[in-house]
Amino acid sequence: MNKTIIININGIVFHIEEDAYEVLKNYMTDVKRHFINSDDSLEITTDIENRIAEMFNELLASEHKQVIIEQDVKSVIEQMGTVEDFEHAEEDTNASFTNTYYNSGTTTRRLFRDPDDHLIAGVCSGIANYFDIDAVWIRLAFALIVFAGGAGILLYIILWIVIPKAVTRADRMVMKGEKLNLQGFKKNFEEELGSMHSNFSNFKHEAKPFVYKTRDFIGDFFYHLGTFFNGAGKILLKLIGLFILLSCFSALIFFIVAFVALLGFGQFAPFHDMPYGVLRHHHPEYIYTAGFVVIAVPLVSIILLTLKGIFNTGAVSRSAGTTILVIWLFAIAVFVYNVTRIAADFSSSASYSETINLKAVKDNTYYLKLNDLKYFTAEDSARLNIKNLAPNMKITDDDYNDFDHYHQRVRLSIEKSDVDQPVLIESYHARGRSYDDALANSRNIKYIFAQQDSLITFDERFYPKNNDLWHDEDVYLTLKLPMNAKVVVDRKVEGIADFSVHDCNELNKRDGNRLSEATFIMTDNGLQCKVDTMVTDTVLNKHLLSDSTKKLKK
Repeated sequence: MNKTIIININGIVFHIEEDAYEVLKNYMTDVKRHFINSDDSLEITTDIENRIAEMFNELLASEHKQVIIEQDVKSVIEQMGTVEDFEHAEEDTNASFTNTYYNSGTTTRRLFRDPDDHLIAGVCSGIANYFDIDAVWIRLAFALIVFAGGAGILLYIILWIVIPKAVTRADRMVMKGEKLNLQGFKKNFEEELGSMHSNFSNFKHEAKPFVYKTRDFIGDFFYHLGTFFNGAGKILLKLIGLFILLSCFSALIFFIVAFVALLGFGQFAPFHDMPYGVLRHHHPEYIYTAGFVVIAVPLVSIILLTLKGIFNTGAVSRSAGTTILVIWLFAIAVFVYNVTRIAADFSSSASYSETINLKAVKDNTYYLKLNDLKYFTAEDSARLNIKNLAPNMKITDDDYNDFDHYHQRVRLSIEKSDVDQPVLIESYHARGRSYDDALANSRNIKYIFAQQDSLITFDERFYPKNNDLWHDEDVYLTLKLPMNAKVVVDRKVEGIADFSVHDCNELNKRDGNRLSEATFIMTDNGLQCKVDTMVTDTVLNKHLLSDSTKKLKK
């Protein structure tokens, strides 16, 4: 049976046998006596005690015991080193022995944030210590990641949160791979003391440490960046140059094909949103040529500069460069002039409406269909000799790829009328250089619809006067029907209507893709899909049957 003593090592309580305590006490007395003449003996002995406490905790945890015995103390002293061994190493003047002694005193490194060498939080310097490299390379890598897309900032913040800070001397020693023994503590303390003396002698330069560190970091960054570009960076620059050349060549070929297609066919599929109907009235060949030159000259210039910078090819002469610049500026002027002149035709807008009384039918049911016959003016009829066609021959309007067809669509909505008389309100809108021009353009719009008893047919598009210039015309049709009126709408009308025939058929549990029409009814809330009561009852019966089956199962 051994006597146990409770001791406190820097705030940590341990149970230790009396014999083990005597050995530990004598060891710490020798350590304090050895460092008593140091500039800060209390700090270094406190760090040594902290390390001993950590080693005791590791021993107790690994062996699952609660009391420190004499063998544990001797094991810790053996790892820390005795004062006699340390004094013998200091007295030895053999340089090779001393170098071997200190170089062998390394241990496994751990990742910490370095509080002594930091610009923000010490993440980069901590990583550099872990891999035993210069911190500037890590900082350079983070800077490049930030410039590449900003991910470096998020990565730095995450590492700032995850990586612990080296608070104690032992943490800083492990961070740098120094062995945690008496020699390691002594060496680390002397290096720190020497650094403090060096900083004190240059105190006036360290009055603003962050500013100077930032300055040094920027200087080191550009120095190493220059070194990088002088070496492996040249290969990267050539790869970037090749990428620029391929991109510019591809773009140049694309615009050459587009230019040829626009001059030859008047349109180019990838540019389907271009207002070809407008351009055809304003010498489009001038606009296409000017636009091509405006785009092609910069692309060719980039190609020539890249070839000269990477492959050291010959440069363009000053006279040739001046000529190309004058041509490019002239092309810009031509392009801007024509585009501005076209835009001026759309500076003002005007609109007007016309109300047409429709014929009421007895059963209050109306049928709406789309007229697919092509409209010809008197001049077109005479030119094409339409009157001499066979009586049963019809010419349909199927020119769906034409610009005018796409931009001359109408919009149809159906609302409740305040009277029993059905009416159709036609609203016309157009733009022009002035209000008078815009109003004249809107009045020149011709739209055709027809009523034959209960059948009302609408044209899918309107027609400008004499195939005139497009002026952003719009035609809005509002069909007002009395209360409880029924409307049977053909599926083709859905292209100009603001309601869905397909959805109405789906609501009635019918195949909306196969049925050609749907029935609507006018209510107090506006036009509503007429739901078949048989369908409703069938669905309701299915729900009731399902509920009854569930109750029987319960």
